[in-house]
Amino acid sequence: MRTSLKLARVGMNMEEATIVKWHKQPGERFGPGDRLYDFETEKVTEEVEATAPGTLLEISVTEGAVAQVGQVVCVVDVELAAKT
Repeated sequence: MRTSLKLARVGMNMEEATIVKWHKQPGERFGPGDRLYDFETEKVTEEVEATAPGTLLEISVTEGAVAQVGQVVCVVDVELAAKT
């Protein structure tokens, strides 16, 4: 399932963050717990990990660029577990 990942607010006053590093590139697969990217605010550096397996399709905010809270930073294809 194609899904857009947005920059989440991690602090009450957070409005934006800089994307520091992408750990996956378009076309690369990832699993639960794999680091996708790191971002930095005035106060903290955070790692964003995958919660499900999938494939990174597109990076919308490049390393060194600033993203606003709620802005799409990447698009992924997430593999949903089959219902039994």
